[in-house]
Order: sequence, then C-alpha cells, then structure tokens
Amino acid sequence: MMDTEPTDRELVARVAESGDEDAFRKLYRRHTPGLFRFVGAGAGRAAAEDLTQEVWVRAVKGLRKFRGESAFKTWLFGIAVNCCREFARGQESERRVTLTSEGGGPHVGRQSAEGSIDLERALDTLPSGRLQVFLLHDQEGYTHEEIGEILDIEVGTSKSQLFKARAALRDFLGAVRRPEKGAI
Repeated sequence: MMDTEPTDRELVARVAESGDEDAFRKLYRRHTPGLFRFVGAGAGRAAAEDLTQEVWVRAVKGLRKFRGESAFKTWLFGIAVNCCREFARGQESERRVTLTSEGGGPHVGRQSAEGSIDLERALDTLPSGRLQVFLLHDQEGYTHEEIGEILDIEVGTSKSQLFKARAALRDFLGAVRRPEKGAI
C-alpha cells in the first residue's frame, strides 16, 4: 500500500486543532514557492521574503477562520493579495513623503536589477490589477472564478484584465526585441 500525501484540508485541520508543526511544514513547503513568486512580482524581490513571511503569520493567526469553502491555496493567496496591497499603499505614501522632502520628480515603477530579463521589465509596466490576474492565472494556474474570489472581482473583469495584460506584454516584448531604425 502506497503512502499518499495528506490534502491541504487535512493538514490545515491538524495545524488548527493541535498546532501540528509537521503539518505546518508540509503546508509551508507546498505553498511558499508560489507565494514567493507572486509577492515578489507584485512588490519586488527585496520585499518578497518579508511579505511571504507576513502572509504565513496572518494565515496561521486566522487559520481557525478558514471554513474550507474554497481551496486553502485560494484563501492563502487572498491573504497575499491583501499584504501586497498594503505594501503598495505604504510604498506610495513613502514615495510621496520622499518626493515632497527631496523635491524630486515622480518615479515610475520599481527599479529592476541590472541585467534583468525583458519579461521582468515588461511585468513591471503592468498596472497592479492586471499583474495580479496575469500571475494568478498564467503562473499559478487559477481559474477566472478562483481569481474573482481571491481579488473580489467579477469573472468577466478577470478575463478582461488577463487579455489586456497579455496584449501589453506582447507589445512591450515586441518593442524591446525590434531593433530601432538606424541602429547598428
């Protein structure tokens, strides 16, 4: 007889009921890579570790509130979306204070690390709503119904945001790869 991995619901129940550390570790290992990619793309690599940790802290604190109406991963990514939104609001507030105190001009988007690939730069150009839908759908494999639940948007909005995100990425990547006239 083969051992089967416990489901997320089984692991969640074990953590919620008895604080089972082994069950928590399994949940953590199962979901952290996707969470890290998601928050890193939404908030930047520098903030990804802290935000991923914050998602888990909030998840553990609120685990008894998880009713199982959706998949645990969906619930967890909902927490991640909220953490990213709070982070973005803080960054915007911090940026306004910096611009006011330094008298500098506006800063558009995050600075990409030197040598970043074109796709990372393209993702940086997407508005946050489109970026979140794109990452949840194309990277994490969520359906539009699940994305609607996570982001509290209509299914049609999710589909529209994904369409617009893909079009913007195609345009950006096409422009980056097209040599300029007169270029050597």
